[in-house]
Amino acid sequence: MGPVLAGFLQLLALIAALALAYIPLGTYMAKVYSSDRHWRVEKWIYKGIGADPDTEMRWPAYLRGVLAFSAVGVVFLYLLQRLQGVLPGSLGFKAIDPDQAFNTAVSFVTNTNWQSYYGEQAMGHVVQTAGLAVQNFVSAAVGIAVAVALVRGFARSRTGELGNFWSDMVRGVTRILLPGAFVAAIVLVACGAIQNFSGIHEVGQFLGGQQEWNGGAVASQEAIKELGTNGGGYFNANSAHPFENPTPFTNLFEIFLLLVIPFALTRTFGVMVGSVKQGYAILATMATIWVGFVALMMWTEFAHHGPALQIAGGAMEGKEVRFGVGSSSIFAVSTTLTSTGAVDSFHSSFTGLGGGVAMLSMMLGEIAPGGTGSGLYGMLIMAVIAVFIAGLMVGRTPEYLGKKIGTREIKLAACYILITPALVLVFAAVAMALPTPAHSMTNSGAHGFSEILYAYTSAANNNGSAFAGLNADTQWFNTTLGLAMALGRFLPMVFVLALAGSLAEQKPVPVTAGTLRTEKPLFTGLLVGAILIITGLTYFPALALGPLAEGLAA
Repeated sequence: MGPVLAGFLQLLALIAALALAYIPLGTYMAKVYSSDRHWRVEKWIYKGIGADPDTEMRWPAYLRGVLAFSAVGVVFLYLLQRLQGVLPGSLGFKAIDPDQAFNTAVSFVTNTNWQSYYGEQAMGHVVQTAGLAVQNFVSAAVGIAVAVALVRGFARSRTGELGNFWSDMVRGVTRILLPGAFVAAIVLVACGAIQNFSGIHEVGQFLGGQQEWNGGAVASQEAIKELGTNGGGYFNANSAHPFENPTPFTNLFEIFLLLVIPFALTRTFGVMVGSVKQGYAILATMATIWVGFVALMMWTEFAHHGPALQIAGGAMEGKEVRFGVGSSSIFAVSTTLTSTGAVDSFHSSFTGLGGGVAMLSMMLGEIAPGGTGSGLYGMLIMAVIAVFIAGLMVGRTPEYLGKKIGTREIKLAACYILITPALVLVFAAVAMALPTPAHSMTNSGAHGFSEILYAYTSAANNNGSAFAGLNADTQWFNTTLGLAMALGRFLPMVFVLALAGSLAEQKPVPVTAGTLRTEKPLFTGLLVGAILIITGLTYFPALALGPLAEGLAA
């Protein structure tokens, strides 16, 4: 079997698995967030944190809950890292430096999971399990909660109430993420991923030095890392490491995990707004972009330029031989189109155009299907923009799901889509203009610029993957990337929740002959076009200086 055919068959198998999980998981999540019953363990949690789960919140109160909870998470994780040297189970590792501790704390709380350190050489068992793994659960649950609040904004009328943040966040952990990660961890352990609290072992000489490896609760962290679209890795090699990702089957399984909740949330959306066809329209938009980008990535990486690539069957530099070009391409697109950031190959070693595809995937806003929650609310914001554009073309006040998209709504949506490009381009421009940040570049020219552009794109979009050629463990990058992650996560949530509140206060608008049918293929095409054109106009000059220049010069 040729590598191209193998990659195509893996893609078909992945699509089939996602299709089987779509309706049951999506419907179940809609029931989770629509139920008025609380599990006993959830009641204990509410009592412990002093929250009333039955109190409805307007959008400012909901936002305060999100920000307060996340701020406490940053402080706790920062202190845990700073105190690592005196904690049990530290494996002898010292406390993390202040700037790196800040970067890591913000990274995991914002669901970015950017790492400027070698996991197996810096973090002990306590920080990994009580700190990083915990944030993998709760940061994903926060994203889903904000998405559900926006869905309620479309579903409700004549009220500004969006639900209860504490209830939504806790249910996301207890009823969705914990059970899913438990099952996924068992599958990974059965297939060879490690799960222990072993110490450091010396295993012999390597390149003139002593080779060591340490164990850890890897399978459980790997499961929620993918299921919660978190990213990061117990080991520096991330999902290319055999302890995290032992076989080609687990590789495909991990891709399934990082896609299943974001795709299924479109079903949740359709059920909660009372029209599953609306969910299918959003699903079709996400799937069209995802499949198109996978095909584009495979084309760039299978292109045979020269005898070495012909013999290897594709651009194998930086790719695990266990997985090959096809599977690595699917993983790379899936991890950058979601907010996962896990990698089973190194994007800096992709072809120039291939690296550009990964970068463009993040620049879209990670909405196809995006992160857990963040993908859905990002896509719904783009749907609001699309119906506004359609309204301008026909001279009619735009409507979406029975809600008028007026001046206030479009201003909030416009602010949302401008935040991350501003963060990416401003931070990248400043880094290139100053003398010190450029010293972290391993490469010069177009590829060196791509390293910095990729880093800020990854941080501001809360992805977490890296080009890997950039030395990001400096005070400049730890600080500025941390700021980009925090602003890129929480500023958009302000506008999402404000939009949700505005929509929930409206009375429904009846469907007429002039209403744009947003459940039809025509709207799906309009939405795909709006996403690609807006992103292209925003980022094309920067892409032309980096991956396009490198790819066209090859």
